[in-house]
Amino acid sequence: MRFFTPGNFPEHHNMYFIYGDGGTGKTSLLRLFKGKKVLFSFDMSYNVIKDTGDTSLLVLEKKDLSMVQALVDEMVDRAIANPDFDVICLDNVTALQNYVLDNIEHAAKDNRQNYNAMQKWFRDLGSRLRQSNKTVYATAHAIDKDNGGIDGQGRYEADMNLKTFNAFTSMFDLVGRIYVKDGERLIDLDPEQGNHAKNRIDDRKLIKADELIEPKQKEDITEQEETKGTAKKAS
Repeated sequence: MRFFTPGNFPEHHNMYFIYGDGGTGKTSLLRLFKGKKVLFSFDMSYNVIKDTGDTSLLVLEKKDLSMVQALVDEMVDRAIANPDFDVICLDNVTALQNYVLDNIEHAAKDNRQNYNAMQKWFRDLGSRLRQSNKTVYATAHAIDKDNGGIDGQGRYEADMNLKTFNAFTSMFDLVGRIYVKDGERLIDLDPEQGNHAKNRIDDRKLIKADELIEPKQKEDITEQEETKGTAKKAS
């Protein structure tokens, strides 16, 4: 364990985890990130970024699936060690989890041990990414748990085993759900809504998708809020 004195804490780049339905633009958000990127595509949904000119691509093949953990470990470590890469993207972690679980289930008969092994692997992966000092962007599918409740709170979560999700995303600075409303892509970052969400980067709770990594200046947000307040009073 390393010790750091006050005022000398190490700098680290942010880690983002966005989940949502298919077609909401999770993969295309990679365009927002600056610098050279490497995309690990676990569901082959990479067409939206093929013309960016700044992204290298790794795609799983059928022959890779039986050894996916070892292969991902090796290639992630290479990406971390490569000074040319500023951003590492894992797209789609739901698919990756299913491949990993399938391998683990073939290796052991105890279902509880299977899930424990999967959770540990994802926790270790998240830890290595956290320590890499690279910007990290990960995506997953969403589950709609609509149970007919009136307020709809707690309706959505990432399509992952809950303990695996917690083990992996505990390292991330921002977790949010992307969705489309009235033709606009939005990201919910508010844990009080009951969905999987957190924002340790700033105090934003609901944002436009294209403002994910470059938030509005605080004074701009304040001015907008004051304008809204004035409008309410006038009405």
